[in-house]
Amino acid sequence: MFEISLMCPQDRVEMVSDALDALDALSVSVEDADAQTDAEQALFGEPGMPPPKDGWQRSRIQALFASEALARDAAGVLAAQDFFAGCDLLGIVPVPEQDWVRLTQSQFTPVDITPDFWIVPTWHEPPAQATRVIRLDPGLAFGTGTHPTTRMCLRWIARQDAGALARVLDYGCGSGILAIGAAKFGAIDIDAVDIDDAAVQSTVLNAHANHVQLKAGLPDQAQGLYGTVLANILATPLKVLAPLLCAHVAPGGALVLAGILERQTDELKEAYAPYAALEVSETQDGWVLMTARL
Repeated sequence: MFEISLMCPQDRVEMVSDALDALDALSVSVEDADAQTDAEQALFGEPGMPPPKDGWQRSRIQALFASEALARDAAGVLAAQDFFAGCDLLGIVPVPEQDWVRLTQSQFTPVDITPDFWIVPTWHEPPAQATRVIRLDPGLAFGTGTHPTTRMCLRWIARQDAGALARVLDYGCGSGILAIGAAKFGAIDIDAVDIDDAAVQSTVLNAHANHVQLKAGLPDQAQGLYGTVLANILATPLKVLAPLLCAHVAPGGALVLAGILERQTDELKEAYAPYAALEVSETQDGWVLMTARL
């Protein structure tokens, strides 16, 4: 394969990307040309909030082609277009042959939650000290155990008595990692729900791979009261879901929320104040785990 690299101002990125697609590019990627410099710009905000910027001031566009001839033909066609004004061709280079599967796998190694509780991809052997293991490979749904929010939730689960986890709701289950973690620590009645069908299917497959029993489905599957309600989403949807999530917590039960930045702590406390007294249970890398007993 051969890669074309281009530099484009923000108002040309969409047109150039569309043109590359039409010219049979195998893939097209766009990144901040000023990333890792003082000129780097934040672009994406939280779901439901407007993005800070419509696009980067300067973007690097990289497109892969099956052959050098196709790459050079595409570059020639682009250079002749009026909309290419202000853009620059940085180069056309061959892409070294690699074992892409092995390269991807090398980026995901076993993750320790506690000294004896680990998340382990299927292509790795569990560490000798691991007495509890979740087998999980990266997929379409969020949750591989590497993100601080997931790790804090799993550490909270690991600290609980099995009785406290008797009935568990994992709301916004993603890959199902929290629900599976609860099962590994003794939960026997688990509902894992998500608005994304791909997440539901991923949860079913991951539960089967880990030999645990749970029920996965869309949010309307969540019924009744639970001793533990887990929700690792983001602050904005967590605020909207406050009455719903708290209504599912049994008296004396635990509410566990993650996906919250440290600076969002007070607004979460305020949103949940009519239903529960949230407290920060743990912090890691700018993220917080918030819990309450109802």
